[in-house]
Amino acid sequence: MSTSITTTPKKSQALVALYAAAITFLTYATVYGFRKGFTVCTFDGISYAGIDYKIWLVISQVLGYVSSKIYGIKFIAELKRLKRGKLILLLTFVSWMALLLFAVVPMPYNIPFMFINGFPLGMIWGVVFSYVEGRKATDFIGAALAVSFIFSSGFVKTVAESIRINFHVSEVWVPFVAGLAFAVPLLLFVYLLEKVPQPSEEDIAMRSTRVPMSKEKRKEFVRFFLPGLVAAIAIYVFSTLFRDIRDNFIADMWQEMGYGNQPALFTKTETPTTIIILVLIGSMIIIKNNFRAFIYTHYFIILGFVITGISTFLFSRQQLSPLWWMTLVGLGLYMTYIPFNCVFFDRLIATFKYAGNVGFLIYVADSFGYLGSIGILVSKEVFKIKLRWVEFYSHGVIVLSVLGIIGALISLFYFSGKYRKTFPVGREQST
Repeated sequence: MSTSITTTPKKSQALVALYAAAITFLTYATVYGFRKGFTVCTFDGISYAGIDYKIWLVISQVLGYVSSKIYGIKFIAELKRLKRGKLILLLTFVSWMALLLFAVVPMPYNIPFMFINGFPLGMIWGVVFSYVEGRKATDFIGAALAVSFIFSSGFVKTVAESIRINFHVSEVWVPFVAGLAFAVPLLLFVYLLEKVPQPSEEDIAMRSTRVPMSKEKRKEFVRFFLPGLVAAIAIYVFSTLFRDIRDNFIADMWQEMGYGNQPALFTKTETPTTIIILVLIGSMIIIKNNFRAFIYTHYFIILGFVITGISTFLFSRQQLSPLWWMTLVGLGLYMTYIPFNCVFFDRLIATFKYAGNVGFLIYVADSFGYLGSIGILVSKEVFKIKLRWVEFYSHGVIVLSVLGIIGALISLFYFSGKYRKTFPVGREQST
């Protein structure tokens, strides 16, 4: 490695990292305002073809996500660094107009508009992350971006529920009106996002060059890491399944547990989780050795599955209150889910010095994750599983935790062995 790399003063590095973390967090948090507003609505008593109307809506939107993730494998992998801000605004505007048509078109003919809402929104994460990947501070910045999933999910639900209750907005109009509340902030934050500096020479030296990946490069990458990627994506699918169900049906579960019509609950359970995850994952920035950080990420994921399983077991035995259970199960699930969106794949690329980008990997993982989410929802309806959401969720999470720990151990042993073969003793990387 050349020693002529220009280093950036630590104070400047810290300021850039803090700025990028704050702006990416706020940008993606406002995007959620166009995505999750409808989940506070229960649409009680409405069903079509024997399937609850809300299930139809969730499946339709998730199908949009799946389609965008599949398309995004190519689109995000080959994304150029020009006009990304305009792209974010265009994608968000299309999704918002879909919510307007959802409100105007009568049921059940408005269901497809949730698909149109989901497709463009599914592209935005990869665009936003492209501003911050491949830096010394990516663990911290990426953690801030990733925890926006948690905070904004609760915050958007609080805003949407407040709109529904305080302004007596009908359930079909809640998603569009909630989006309106986030429109102006989004314009501001995208403008500020465009001001994030490019990675420095020092960043590139430590985390490898991040470049668009052709079809041939993507195939080469998958072939080289196939067993490990299968294990890692399996973990991510397990996490996505029950994180997504919790996210979409948390209002229904609160109602089943006797906590209906309390908007503050959504933020009350998600805010502490946001802070804890940000501190834990953000602290990975102090680990300079990429391989060591990559291994520690596996331990972090395993701990998340342990917390999820134990808290759910205690709740099922009535030894844990609903509020504590929802908080802890959320914490555990996000400990397994968030690392893939900011640390796991970024450190994987940096460890093996591959010239590529994280967007490609996360979109492959997301494609399988959302397909699994749809499969769970369809199975519940097709096989007429009559369990309440709380029962269905708690039973499934315990199984998920066991499978997740097994998958994480397989991934850990595979990548450890792969690293030793790629970099034999005496040739280990210095970063």
